[in-house]
Amino acid sequence: MCPKNRFRRRGLGVVVWSLVTVLVVAAGLVGVVLWQNSYDMNEQRVTIRHGGHTLNGVLATPRDGRDRHGLIVYVHGDGPVDATHDDGYKPLWEANAEAGYASLSWDKPGVAGAPGDWLDQSMDDRADEAAAAIAWARTRPDIDGDRIGLWGASQAGWVLPKIAARTPVSFVVAVSPAVNWLRQGRYNLLAELRAEGASAARIKAEVAKSDTTRQLLDRHATFEEYVKAVRGDTDGMTADRWGFISRNYTADATRDLRALRGVPVLLALAGHDVNVDTADTERTYRSVLDAGGELRVRHYPEATHSLLKQSVERSDLKITLTALFAPRSLFADGFLDDQRRFLDGLDRAGTVASPRPGR
Repeated sequence: MCPKNRFRRRGLGVVVWSLVTVLVVAAGLVGVVLWQNSYDMNEQRVTIRHGGHTLNGVLATPRDGRDRHGLIVYVHGDGPVDATHDDGYKPLWEANAEAGYASLSWDKPGVAGAPGDWLDQSMDDRADEAAAAIAWARTRPDIDGDRIGLWGASQAGWVLPKIAARTPVSFVVAVSPAVNWLRQGRYNLLAELRAEGASAARIKAEVAKSDTTRQLLDRHATFEEYVKAVRGDTDGMTADRWGFISRNYTADATRDLRALRGVPVLLALAGHDVNVDTADTERTYRSVLDAGGELRVRHYPEATHSLLKQSVERSDLKITLTALFAPRSLFADGFLDDQRRFLDGLDRAGTVASPRPGR
């Protein structure tokens, strides 16, 4: 045989085996992704009627063989959030399922094809929506109507106590909840500027712009007046967003929190939260709820506002790879376990067993 042909066949064999190796590795990676993103629970799409509106939801239930389960109703934070929060809720739902609880969430109006527009809502509208979802859940034979609680993050801090004032709830998990809209906005502005290393002059200018915006809101200015006042520097503000802020900027949960007195509340706070002043939140929750003895506060020093690990969230590559290959590891150490333990401690009467000491 010609040496050239032998080399050609040998080269072809190397290419074939290299391709096979690549395909095997790729198949293995795909398998890992599918395995890591499969959760031990059943999910079904549900439709909830709320007045003349329709909520497109997802109900996730445990695979424990029981006929009835307690339920956690999810209340989203700000923004166009779908029912699963782009699958970000699923590790939380799995932890709930391990504790014997189902989870219910829905697309915000106008998101993922849902009718309506979430920017048209007030915090009271959102509370009415959640109360309707709870009423719907109580009609289901697979849900224990005496064990229905709430889970909410960030902007949900203004909605959770309003829901509890409308319908009985057995417990609440509050994640980085806001208390006062204006105080939160100023805290967020300054925290982000400092994180960026902004100069004193820029901070002064941004604060002045923020003060102008507050004055415009107080006199119910139109979006066009806002655009004129900031000389076209809207920083992404739209007419619809301006309307949403105008309806809600006076929100303050302090008085509403009284509806949660006597209700077991797990308050989860992050150590690297540039959105919400966690010290202010904890101080307010303790002043209103501590007397009832049902408030449990947990601190996660290495977490961001979303209770994700800071080391992961600050890198687009890390957050993408972690979401693909280890989505449960996105969250701060101990958060999923603490949520599960909190639920494990709940009995049918809604009381909670004494948890381990806080960090």
